[in-house]
Amino acid sequence: MTHLTPQSGFLQSYRICAAAEPWMQAGARDLRERVFVQEQGVFAGHDRDAIDDIALPLVAIAENATGGPIVVGTVRIHEPTPGVWWGSRLAVAPEWRRVGKLGSELIRLAVGTARARGAVEFHAHVQRQNVVLFRRLHWVVEAEMDLHGLPHAHMLASLTHYVPIDDPAAGWRISAPGPVEGSA
Repeated sequence: MTHLTPQSGFLQSYRICAAAEPWMQAGARDLRERVFVQEQGVFAGHDRDAIDDIALPLVAIAENATGGPIVVGTVRIHEPTPGVWWGSRLAVAPEWRRVGKLGSELIRLAVGTARARGAVEFHAHVQRQNVVLFRRLHWVVEAEMDLHGLPHAHMLASLTHYVPIDDPAAGWRISAPGPVEGSA
């Protein structure tokens, strides 16, 4: 469902931050289910796994949405071995994808947070249709594979292009257009 404001199509405020509050964490879980289970059919029932127990969820929040702030983007990060970080489950709600900045900002927060915590590598398995975005953000393809029945690339971030972010809960705000009327 698109949450439109009277200013739809004009600049709106988005907060990019760690999911520090329960409503943010619930919003991230709901969005992942919507994208990976309902929209893409990657998983049946839910997409939760053991990584959720150790991962730090990050979110993009549309602050001006009707009914109050809502989570419109998410990604999770974790460190399975010292210095080696992974990002996964990057998702932006379909009606908010045209904003055009939310995925990039979540990636910037993910890698910057890991850098501040000592990352020497940052990896992700990226769905093929998103490889171009990651390349623009200074990632390289390490390998290609199928995961969950979909073509993916194992990608590695160039850490020197990302500023360390010591306080992901504080995050930052950006201004960008809102969703387009009738998009879904």
